[in-house]
Parts: sequence; structure tokens; C-alpha cells
Amino acid sequence: MSVQKQSVSFTETAYTFAKELVEAGEYPNMSAAVSGELAKAKAERDREQSLFEAELERRLSLPLDQWEPVGEASNVTEGARAHLAAMAHKS
Repeated sequence: MSVQKQSVSFTETAYTFAKELVEAGEYPNMSAAVSGELAKAKAERDREQSLFEAELERRLSLPLDQWEPVGEASNVTEGARAHLAAMAHKS
């Protein structure tokens, strides 16, 4: 496994968390703590993505008579567009 050296900055909270992980013996040093926690975060994202894809495949495989109606196609994004317009007016 190759190692890439990189200088990074942390918030006080993130730094304290990583330091606590090292002090608790979960990791041998700060670099290992950061790398280890990033690996855990990636694994969790990958797991969530796999679950999402499996659910999407499950729903797409349903017969058409089991699909829930969403209304008129022209109205599908109406709520999102109204929300975005309201946010733009606040800026």
C-alpha cells in the first residue's frame, strides 16, 4: 500500500477526537487515526450506496400496478422548485 504525505488542518473538535482515539490505543498515531476513520467512513458510504442501489433495483422490478402514483409529471418537481425559489429570495 502506498502512502501519500499531506499536510492538513483540523477543527479543534476533529483534532481532539483523533487525539482521543490515539490515547485510547485504538490507533498508534494521528495519521493512522485519520486514515482509519476515513476508511470507516468510506466503508459506511459504500454500504449505504449498496443498500440504496438494492432498494432501487427492488422498486424498479415491481410490476407497474404496484407502483405508487406521484401525480402529474409536470408537478413532480413543483415543491423542490418552490423551495429553491424561496431560498434564492432569502439570499
